[in-house]
Amino acid sequence: MAQLRQLFGTDGIRGVAGEFPLTRDSVYWIARALGHDLQRTNANARVVIGQDTRTSSAWIADRFVEGLASVGVASRSAGVITTPGVAFLGRSEGFDAGVVISASHNPWTDNGIKVFSGDGYKLPDARELAIEKEIFALLQEGKAAPEPGAGAATLPGEEALRKAYVRWLAGEARADLSRLRVAIDCANGAAAAEAPELFAALRVSATFLNSTPDGENINESCGALHPEAVARFVADNRGKFDAGVTFDGDADRALFCDAEGRVVNGDAVLLLAAREMQARGSLANATVVATTMSNMGLEIALKRLGIHMLRANVGDKYVLEEMRHSGAVLGGEQSGHILFRDGEATTGDGLLTALRVLETMVRSGRSLSELVNDLKVLPQTIRNVRVREKIAFAEIPTVAAAIASAEQELDGNGRVVVRYSGTEALARVMIEAESKEQMDRIAGSIAGTIQAALGL
Repeated sequence: MAQLRQLFGTDGIRGVAGEFPLTRDSVYWIARALGHDLQRTNANARVVIGQDTRTSSAWIADRFVEGLASVGVASRSAGVITTPGVAFLGRSEGFDAGVVISASHNPWTDNGIKVFSGDGYKLPDARELAIEKEIFALLQEGKAAPEPGAGAATLPGEEALRKAYVRWLAGEARADLSRLRVAIDCANGAAAAEAPELFAALRVSATFLNSTPDGENINESCGALHPEAVARFVADNRGKFDAGVTFDGDADRALFCDAEGRVVNGDAVLLLAAREMQARGSLANATVVATTMSNMGLEIALKRLGIHMLRANVGDKYVLEEMRHSGAVLGGEQSGHILFRDGEATTGDGLLTALRVLETMVRSGRSLSELVNDLKVLPQTIRNVRVREKIAFAEIPTVAAAIASAEQELDGNGRVVVRYSGTEALARVMIEAESKEQMDRIAGSIAGTIQAALGL
C-alpha cells in the first residue's frame, strides 16, 4: 500500500499562515529539504520564486529563500506573479525548480507552498513524499531555525521575469482580439499583476474588477470562487460586454460568463475547446480528460461529437497525469483548471484559458452562449461538510450504507461522488440525478450522515 503524504495535498502544502506547517521555522526547514532534493541532481541548483497578494506571502517567500540559501541554492524572485507564470519561468529560464507562495482560492488567512520541477510540471507524489521525509527528519532533530535575517526581500521581484511571461502569453494569441469587450475579475490576486498588461498588449477593450489587492481582500466575494460577481456586473451592463472572465487567487484557473451574465464553467470550456481543436485537427486521439466531478452532460455532448472522455481524480496534477498517459492534449476540471498540451503550457493557466476562449469566439464568429448551448447538464449539486478528521468512507458503516443506497436508487441514471478535499478539512458530496428533487434529497441524506459521523 502506498504511503500517504502528510504535508503535500493535491496542490502543494497548504494551511493557516503562521501555524504549522507554515510557521517561520517550518518554512525554513521545508526550503532546506527542497534544496537538498534539488542538489542531488545539480550541485548548483537555482530556483525561481513567485507569490500571490496575501499579507503573509512576502514573509513566507523571504523565509523560504533563506532556507534555500542555507544549503547553497540560489534563487531569483518574480515577485507577485501567477502560479503558471512561475511554471513557465522555471522551464523557459533554465531553473531547477519553481516555487509559488499561494493558497489559490482559499481565504487570505491561509497560504501555501507549490513546487514545480525544472520542466514546468508539478512534482510527482513519490518525490513529494521523499521531501516530506526529510522535512520531518529535520524537525525531529529539534534544532532551532536561525532567526529571520535581513537579506534581500523577494518583493517587488524582477520585472523582467514577469514581462517574459506576459510576452509569451501574448505570443500565444492566435486571433485578433481587439474587437472584443471583456469584463475581467482579477480576484484581488496574482492576475492583477499581469492581466492588465497582457490584455492591453492584445488591444482587448477590458474593464478590470477586483484588481486592487490590499493583502486581505484576495478572493473576497470575487474571483473564480464567486463567478456570479462578474456575471452580475456583465448582466447589469448588458450590451456593453461580449463576455466576462474571472480568475482565482493565483490565476491557474478561469471561469466565464456570457454576454447575458450566465456563468460558463470548466465543463463548458472543455466542450467548446474540444470542438474547436477537433475542427483544426489538433485534438490528439479524439480524447478529453475531465474528472469525477465533471457533469455527465459533458460526456454526452462530447460523445455526440465523436470525442471520448476519460475521468481522472480531482486535482489538475492528476488530470495532467492521465493526459500524459493517454496522449490527450486537452483536459481540465469543472472548477476552471484547463490544461492545453498542444503548445508549451505545462499546467493550468487561467490567462491562457481566457485567450483560448476569446479566440474561439472570434474565429467562429459565435457568441459564448452559442458555443456552449449544446451542453445539457444533469441537475448537479455539491454539498461540503466540514470534518474533524478524514476517515475512509468505507470504514464508516452509516456513510457507506447511505452511499450504496443512493447508487442503487440512481441505477446508472446519475452519479454519486463522495470524496475529501485535498486542500481543506472538508468532505464533498456531489450528486447528479434526473430531477432536482431527487438530487437534493440524496445529497442531503449523505451529507447529513457524514455530518453525524464526522462533523465538527
